This record gives sequence, structure tokens and C-alpha cells, in this order.
Amino acid sequence: MKIRPAIEATGLRKSFGDKLVLDGIDIVVPAGSIYSLLGPNGAGKTTAVKIMSSLIPADSGEVWIDGHDLATDPNFVRASIGVTGQFSAVDDMLTGRENLRLMAELNHLGKREGRRRAEDLLERFDLAEAAKKSPAQYSGGMRRRLDLAMTLVGDPRVIFLDEPTTGLDPRSRRTMWEIIRGLAADGVTIFLTTQYLDEADELADRIAVLDNGKLVAQGTAAQLKQLIPGGHVELRFADTLALRAAARVLDGGRVDEAALTLQVPSDGDVASVRALLDRLRDARVENASLAVHTPDLDDVFFALTGHPTLDTQQEKETV
Repeated sequence: MKIRPAIEATGLRKSFGDKLVLDGIDIVVPAGSIYSLLGPNGAGKTTAVKIMSSLIPADSGEVWIDGHDLATDPNFVRASIGVTGQFSAVDDMLTGRENLRLMAELNHLGKREGRRRAEDLLERFDLAEAAKKSPAQYSGGMRRRLDLAMTLVGDPRVIFLDEPTTGLDPRSRRTMWEIIRGLAADGVTIFLTTQYLDEADELADRIAVLDNGKLVAQGTAAQLKQLIPGGHVELRFADTLALRAAARVLDGGRVDEAALTLQVPSDGDVASVRALLDRLRDARVENASLAVHTPDLDDVFFALTGHPTLDTQQEKETV
């Protein structure tokens, strides 16, 4: 029997009227990993999440979640997943504790187990002291933590997080990152959409870039960065004599005599850097320091999509 990944989508297509939003995309997410989907405004990220979380149907394609076919076993899939949307879903008419207990009732946990689960999550998300307060009195970071805690009441094995840190201050974002990493470490599979490229770089085991309904690239952050030219090794020397000698050995580098540096094109992998240093050693030229510069995800995103970086778009995606 085939053992399927936690999330497996093949050939997903979706149109709204004459607008093709998803054009046959394939996504594979191993259990316990963090997968980040990036894309410009209107690329179809939210549509992909809605399809995989059973909120809307695809026009064609297959989705398997936690080993079950969404088309034939949607109830099992819904019981296996949690979804945290772009905007907090907490009820300001209830206290933080009451919000969690309500979710426990909706998950049919039973009164005693529901209370236990609510208290555990209040402690885990550092909300115990605010448990008797309305979420209207919470900070943005506290509301997002409560929202995620509510998602976890049913103990899902797969969680879809749609821009979970939008609008949070840097400290609250870091706290959310720690929570997300902890969930993955516990074996929970995370499907993350985000408008922050540094967030994908920090968290994701694999990243996919969606543009015009197609996945234009997938891989680790390091693999995606290697797709873009512009990487180089910068060598610094003690004097002009050594710099000029190195420039003769490493023909094609860019010399900056004022800074005593030589920039040599390189993808930054260990083997190529070692080969470069071996050439200098064989020529008896010593460098004072070395730094490897590779393109960042901003460069990757712009090169692949032609759009500015996500966090400068102030993305308000509806499809």
C-alpha cells in the first residue's frame, strides 16, 4: 500500500468565470514539515488553501490529506486539519477561555476533556493570565496566538496557516515563529502562506512560488537562491600587491583597489569555494578574509515573477 505524504495535490485547476486562477499545480508536503507558498497579489494562494482545506471544490485534480482522498472522504480530512485564516476568528463576546471551550464543544471533546484541553492551550500559548478577558482587550499578537490555539483544540495533524503574522510587531512575529517550529517538531505538518519572504526563509523546509496560476519554482530556500545569477565570493587582501596577484590568478573577478577586495562570480557552494582557495594557495597568494554573497529570496521572487517583493505589495489576496 502506498504511503502518501501529509499533503498531496495533483493537477489542481480552478477558474472563476473566465479567470483561470490555478492551472494544474502539483504540491507534495511530507509529514512534519513546513511548506510555504509564495506568490504576488491574486496569484491563487488563498484559492489553493481553500481547495485543500475543503472550503471550495477544485474544477479538476486530486487532493489527499493525511492519507485520505478529499473527494471521497471529506469528513475525515476535515477532522484531520486545522485552518487559521488571514484574519482572527475569535469571538469578542466571549473570554479567551470561553472561545477555547466553545471550540472543544464543536469538536465533540466532551465537557471534562474540553476543559482540560482549553487549560493546556492557555498555558502553552502564554494566555492563562488573560483567560478571563475578552479578546477585544488582547494585543494583536495575543489574538493571533488565541486564534492558533483554537485551531489546535481538535489536535489536527495538518494545519493551514494563511498569513499568520500579518500586522504583528517583530517580537510577536518571532513568538509565532517559535510556536510554528514547535508544532512541526511535534510532527504537525504546516502549510504556510505568507507575504514576508524572511518568514518563508526562516521557517520553511520547502518553498513554492506561484504566479499566474502556475508553480514557477519549488525547492529549499538555498536551492531557489541558486537559480538566480549574481552570487559571488568577496576576497579581501592585506595589500594591493596581493590583490593584483589574485586578480591575475582568478581572471574575470571585479577588483576594488580602494577596498582591497576582489569579487569572483560563484554559486557559493562549498566545492566551488574550496577550488577557488586552492587556486590561490597554489599561486602562493594569501587572502585576509572571505565572504560568500548569494541572492536572497527578494531577488528570487522578483526574477521569477517580475513583481516586487511580497511585503512591499501590502497583499490583500482574495483568490
